[in-house]
Amino acid sequence: MLVDLENKNILIGVTGSISAYKACELVRLFVKSNANVQVIMTDSAKRFVSELTFEALTRNKVLTTESESWANELNHIEIGKRADVFVIAPATANTINKLSKGIADNILLQTALAFNKPLLVAPSANTNMIQNHYTQGSLKMLSVNDVKIISSQSKLLACGDEGDGALAEPLEIYYQTVQKLFENEFWKDRRVVVTGGGTIEKIDDIRYISNFSSGKMANALATALYLRGADVCLITTKPTDNIPKEIYVIEVESAEEMLEYTIDSIRVAKKGKMSKATMNSSEPIHIIQKKPYLFMASAVADFTPKFPQIGKIKKDDIGNEWRIELKKNPDILSTINKEGITTVAFKAEMDKERGFENAKEMLKKKSIDAVCYNLLQDSQSFGTDDNSIIFITKDKSVDLGHADKLTLSFRILDESQKLNNE
Repeated sequence: MLVDLENKNILIGVTGSISAYKACELVRLFVKSNANVQVIMTDSAKRFVSELTFEALTRNKVLTTESESWANELNHIEIGKRADVFVIAPATANTINKLSKGIADNILLQTALAFNKPLLVAPSANTNMIQNHYTQGSLKMLSVNDVKIISSQSKLLACGDEGDGALAEPLEIYYQTVQKLFENEFWKDRRVVVTGGGTIEKIDDIRYISNFSSGKMANALATALYLRGADVCLITTKPTDNIPKEIYVIEVESAEEMLEYTIDSIRVAKKGKMSKATMNSSEPIHIIQKKPYLFMASAVADFTPKFPQIGKIKKDDIGNEWRIELKKNPDILSTINKEGITTVAFKAEMDKERGFENAKEMLKKKSIDAVCYNLLQDSQSFGTDDNSIIFITKDKSVDLGHADKLTLSFRILDESQKLNNE
């Protein structure tokens, strides 16, 4: 899920790491998002990737020691003035240690020292070099000075060692960079719970009852919230491979699990940061100031098998007809305690005549603050990358139009922000 970054200027620094080739993919993501991208390369970086590669991708001249000019803006002072954000990816251990101490002995470090806007660093080095106490101390020093560190990952490294030190995935670097551009004061550090996907109600260990919900709207909403700076907990039944890794994800299956974790997550959201440590801790959590939100985008099954079986029920034991006894699932929105939390529900309808009124009736019936209503044509309407939403509150309804789900999510957040008069 890429964001429109038109009129945004992204500065990317590339240092002499074997993973320098991955910077090409990072540049491509920003260019595909309509951003203007400028690249700085150290002399060591040119041993791995040529300037021509980045110039072909960005249509901009690369800043190097040789190309620097004071007759135009291609120099280590002016290039930073035009950029909205600066991300160094990959950043070698050498670069990290010099950067933390204000050393500026190459074109990239000179640019970084003169840069006074958001700076992100994505380390890439051998495990021992990353874990060396000098490098760890430098990373901590950079963090203290408001430099965002995009954590490296553990895997088989190019040198043959296995462990921490591999560059973060380009898409993750992209998301964390965009967050610096998109975060605002209202959503920043606000605790938000999002539910998504269709619940799975087991008949036996092979078969289940579910629905066509893809979970894409919830994924898009969680991503938009993350990019606005929110502390997001996504409770879902569907895959989350394409969302930011910093989003805390709880995987569930049944409506019962969805209810249990939603209640638990709301409890934590009202009290403190929704990290793995706090979600799994019984220790008291510090009180926060911002009112949390719940976006209920999941499609919860109305009924579940009354007597789910262990193992697989054999076809020969069933006979020619199979009558499965069902019981009603608890209504999550009606069950949870919504005091102290702003709640936005989603309502999908196929009834053209009554659909809008049905969605509006949810406000009072389930004591919620807003409803995102969309009219479906048929089962083919599920799983698409776009949607149409009408945002309904007790006072008005706003047609958010038809757009891709990430764009719609930002529009939903803009309207949801108006519900809270902090």
